[in-house]
Formats: sequence, C-alpha cells, structure tokens
Amino acid sequence: MHARSALFDVYGDHLRARGSQAPVAAVVRLLDPVGIAAPAVRTAISRMVMQGWLEPVQLAGGRGYRATARATRRLDEASQRIYRRAVPAWDGVWHLAFVEPPVERSARTRLRADLGFVGFAELADNVWVSPFSRGELASVLERAGATARTARAVGFDPPPTEAWDLAALRTAYDAWLRTADDLIGEQLAAHQEEDEAAFAARFHLVHEWRKFLFADPGLPDQLLPADWPGREAAELFASEATRLKPGADRFVARCLDP
Repeated sequence: MHARSALFDVYGDHLRARGSQAPVAAVVRLLDPVGIAAPAVRTAISRMVMQGWLEPVQLAGGRGYRATARATRRLDEASQRIYRRAVPAWDGVWHLAFVEPPVERSARTRLRADLGFVGFAELADNVWVSPFSRGELASVLERAGATARTARAVGFDPPPTEAWDLAALRTAYDAWLRTADDLIGEQLAAHQEEDEAAFAARFHLVHEWRKFLFADPGLPDQLLPADWPGREAAELFASEATRLKPGADRFVARCLDP
C-alpha cells in the first residue's frame, strides 16, 4: 500500500467529517496499524502539499494539514461512489467529450487516468463517453491543460458499453467476493486491541474497494447483466463497512485526542 493512497483514504473516510484536518502526529498514529511508517507518511504529506491536495494549518494538537478545496471535492465525489449514495436515475442520455489533449506526454497520461476516475471511457481516439454528466470534467481538463467540446447523445445502438472492459471488471468483482472475508479476518486477527483491529480491517476493506473507482464507471443498472457480481459485491462491502465502523470511529477519536 502506498502512503499517498493511504492518506487519501484517511482524509476521505475518517477526517472528512472532522474538518478534513489533523495534526501530523495523529495521522502517523492512524496509519501505524496499517503498516505505513512515520517517515513515509511525512514524505507523502509533503508531496501532497506540492500537488495541491493538502495545506498546512496550525491546530491545537500541533502542526497539521487540511485537505484543500480541490481535495475536498475529489474526496466527496469518491465517497458518493464508494458508498453508492444517491445513485441517479438514468435518463437514457450519453455524455460525450471531444478532447483536445495536452502536448506533454505526462499530462496526457494524467488526463487519461483522471477521466477514467470520474467515470469516462475512451470510445474512439480522444472521444470520451459517460452515462452521466460528470461535474469534475471541467476541473480535470483545466488541470491537464486540455480543452473539450461536449455533446449529449440519445439512441446509441448498441449502447457503447464496450468502451469499458466489463469482462475484466466482472473478474475483479468475482475475485473480491472470494477474498473480502479473508481480508477482514486477517486484519482482525493481526491486532490485539479491538478498536484498532476494527479500524485496520475497515481501512483495508475500503482501500481495496476504492480501487473499483478506477475501473467501474457506475453504469446504469439496466445496462448490466442480471447476474452482474458488482451488486452482490456492493452489498457485502456496505454490510461489512457498517459493522466495523463503530470500533474504527473510536480508534480514530483516540488518535486525534490521545
């Protein structure tokens, strides 16, 4: 697990409801049970400050860091998709973005990753499609130095679901269903203190589930097969995340106010 990804998980899943900020010492305590050492935490924080995700702030518990407005928008968007809150009804309209990509290769690579993260897939060269309007599109393009013309399309025949690798996504969901219980059990067994164990188990559960944000665009249910394993996977995730949350919350509270 990379420290940067772990920090996004901590700020999104645990600190968002606590002002999106924490002293450095508290963040180090939070990440210790999941195997992220203090030097790696501090290095990742410094990089996230340079990238515009965190900003320094003086707190009662000492020097700390707060999620920037940009980070907060990204974390809220991710949380909606992780917990499948307020899934919109689909009106049958597809949203297209005809992208003029940036010149630099690194910027193009970053743009492709960000467009995938917010739910677009490349239908043809520089033509991206999504079943829903994505509010982050403008900021994603701006950060990459790209522009795009947008359009709405009705009556795709057949629907452009082939833009996503649904076979690979099915395989990933099947694998997750086979391993989720073992993942939780291993973490509960690895920590003697009950609340710390609940935090570690929930942290790893959310971290693994969060990876689907980069692969699953959240296609409307009517476009998916009747036996789509993502439905069962989402139910299992929600049930286990809810079960582990009280203990995880108590551990977080102790770390923030030891």
